[in-house]
Amino acid sequence: MSSTIFISIIVGLIVILLLVGAPVKPMKYIGQATIKLGIGMLFLFFINVFGGAIGLHIPINLFTVFVSGFLGVFGIGSLAAIHLFVL
Repeated sequence: MSSTIFISIIVGLIVILLLVGAPVKPMKYIGQATIKLGIGMLFLFFINVFGGAIGLHIPINLFTVFVSGFLGVFGIGSLAAIHLFVL
């Protein structure tokens, strides 16, 4: 599939979505989940930057982003404790 066909399909789907409208409730939940995952990634990045001085490195992967995003500070604390005490 060439790139022009792919881009035209994506643009067509966006136009259809704008004309028909997206269901509000699922889009609200998807948006909230995306924001939480983004905040989780930022938490992990800053923990890795500032925790490097004490030897704390938590890998940024899908599982750790979910834990830190949805559990917040307690998720970061639990990941750090697992890294320091178990691993």
